[in-house]
Formats: sequence, structure tokens, C-alpha cells
Amino acid sequence: MTPGTQAPARPRPFRHEALLYAGDHEFVESVGAFILAGEAAGEPIMVMVEERKIDLLRSILRDHAQHVVFEDMLGVGRNPARIIPAWTDFVADNTADGRSARGIGEPVWPQRGPAELAECVQHEQLLNTALADAAGFTLLCPYDTAALDERALDAAHTGHRTLLEGGMSLPSPGWSSDNHGEAALAGTFSEPFPPPEAFTFEADGLRELRSAIAREAQRAGLTAHDVEVVLLAANEVATNSVRHGGGRGRARVWSDEAALVCEVHDDGHITDPLAGRHPPDVGDTSGRGLWLANQLCDLVQVRSSSTGTTVRLHVNR
Repeated sequence: MTPGTQAPARPRPFRHEALLYAGDHEFVESVGAFILAGEAAGEPIMVMVEERKIDLLRSILRDHAQHVVFEDMLGVGRNPARIIPAWTDFVADNTADGRSARGIGEPVWPQRGPAELAECVQHEQLLNTALADAAGFTLLCPYDTAALDERALDAAHTGHRTLLEGGMSLPSPGWSSDNHGEAALAGTFSEPFPPPEAFTFEADGLRELRSAIAREAQRAGLTAHDVEVVLLAANEVATNSVRHGGGRGRARVWSDEAALVCEVHDDGHITDPLAGRHPPDVGDTSGRGLWLANQLCDLVQVRSSSTGTTVRLHVNR
């Protein structure tokens, strides 16, 4: 560097902030201002919210959205595990050579069920791991305090270091670095009632698992296509258990008001917190089953620790 010249400015670190707003007016006002600031800076922007809110933003922004890509979150994020790949692709395409970019993502809406909300909390925590090196990228996650209960707002409190409310950015009282990375996969599931029958499987066949799925799917009224989906996903996850979980596993199948659920448990331990959230490399023998399950199922839940791994596959009724 020659005398009198300045070193190029380093891009800002990844920033992941929750926006707490109440109702459509505050949403449009706050998110619109965030988008316009990005437009003024020439930053690429991706907005992932429900289609209705996309229409609200377009009606306000009009010609001031030249650098904005809109995606319907109800499609992309129906299974929350599919959201991180969308953000990592956007960041890879738009923050090279020190460039900055912005994102708006609203993964939680009032119609989310309890299992989906639990995965949204995990998703927001894992975003901090997935995008830790995404220098120059700012991600704003809106949460409607007028429509969401405290359980739904857990994703805002635990997944973000700061909360933006009323124009002020404040530390989140629920933030802890202990919630992120591999720790985000820890924990246990609530038990279904009545408890479904459990059975073990080994490498010599998964016939009993397939039969149990077929019987429960018939009772749940699933279509033939959805039965094929859950059979394929369950076979992939169970095969993972045989290969990486000690050669055997335990399975249970049941249905609730929302979905058919297939649970697979083994003695293995997932050490990659983003397993199933990034496409496996060519020739990679691990992670492929969870990735495929996430593409097929409406919801995939993973809990893993030194005591074992449990995966629940949900296909909506």
C-alpha cells in the first residue's frame, strides 16, 4: 500500500436481528425502510415472507425494488430445514469480493403448529452457525407481536443476538451462545399419546417398518403419493441408522391431527449441526438421507446427543 492510500474497508460481520412489529402497518414501515436503505446502497436483497406481505411491500415500494428478489416463505419454508440452503445460495451469489447484501426472512406465522414452531426455534439458532462467515450480509427476521404468542416468539428471543423494536436495537434477553451449533440439536421430544408400538430393525431388512407405515398411512387417509414419500424418506433415514448408528435402530409410527409421523432412533451422534441442511457433496456417504428426507417431507425433526439420535418425519394429512 502506497503512502496516502487507505486499505479497502472490510465488510461488516454477519448480522442476524429480529424485528418485533405489530400488524401490517408496522411491518411495511419497518421492512420497507430496511429495503430502501439497501437499495440506496446498491445491495442485492432477498425477501422471504408470505405472498400477501410481498404484495403489500410491492405496492409501497413500486419502482424502488430493482435489487429485490421476492420468495414466498410459505412455499420455501414450509419445512424450516429448507430455508438455510436458500440463504446460503443467496449469500454465495451476492457477497463475493467484499460486497454487501441484505435479507428479510419471516419463518414464523400464526398457523404454525407446535412441532413446526420447535423447528423454527432450532432453525433460527442454526442460522448463526450456517452464516457465521457471511461477512457483509445482514438478515432481518420479522415477528408479529400482535399475532404470535410467547411460544412462537421464542425463535426471536433465542435465535437473535439483538431485537429491533420501535426503531431501537436492544440485546435479546433470550440470547445465549450455548444455544447454537451442535447444541441446537440437543433436547428431547414430547411423547405421543397413546404411546405407539416400537420395534427394532437391522441391516437385513426394513419390511416391518414399511408395513407399519402402510398401515398407519391407510388409517390417516394419506394419498398414494404421500405414502411413497414417507416410505422413501423413512428408508433413507433408517439406512443411515444401520450405517452410522451401530447397525440397528428403533422405529415407531403414528398419526396425530396434523400428520403421519415416523420416528427413527439409533445410538449414533450427529456432530454436524447442519446435517440435512446443505446438499451432500458428490460421493459423500453421510448426510444424504437427511437431505433427501428434508426435500420430501413437510417437516423433519432431529435431536442428537451423545446418548443417540432421533429423527421424526412428518407428512401432512
